[in-house]
Amino acid sequence: MTGEAAEVAGEMSTGVSIDLLKTKLAEFAKERDWDQFHSPRNVLLCLVGEVGELSEIFQWKGEVEKGLPGWKEEEKIHLGEELSDVLLNVVRLSDVCGIDLGRAALRKLQLNAIKYPADIDYTNDYKSKKKMGATATTEVQK
Repeated sequence: MTGEAAEVAGEMSTGVSIDLLKTKLAEFAKERDWDQFHSPRNVLLCLVGEVGELSEIFQWKGEVEKGLPGWKEEEKIHLGEELSDVLLNVVRLSDVCGIDLGRAALRKLQLNAIKYPADIDYTNDYKSKKKMGATATTEVQK
């Protein structure tokens, strides 16, 4: 196992943070002199392409149950690779745009909690959902 592979294997056993991915991606791009190509637009277009590749996996499968019962192991591995491509491009895009993705994600969860309160029955109460939608952004900014 190479030094880099051993380092990655060690990190996998301890958990992975957005900051670790951001650092690894920045190092990866710098080592290859790819920063010159990583404008926000270019990274976004790469992300769109990767989402397309992820979509292809599900395209003709119909509805898929949670846990992917009946999927072959190699299909799950391929799915993990494509999900990783999407994640890595989202992290890289946030970095080149100067967005703290972790903080932005937590803020978005707060907005969603206001927009979609837990005490509403979302399967049957469509009118209440519709009324709740407009106030979320204003409440979190206060």
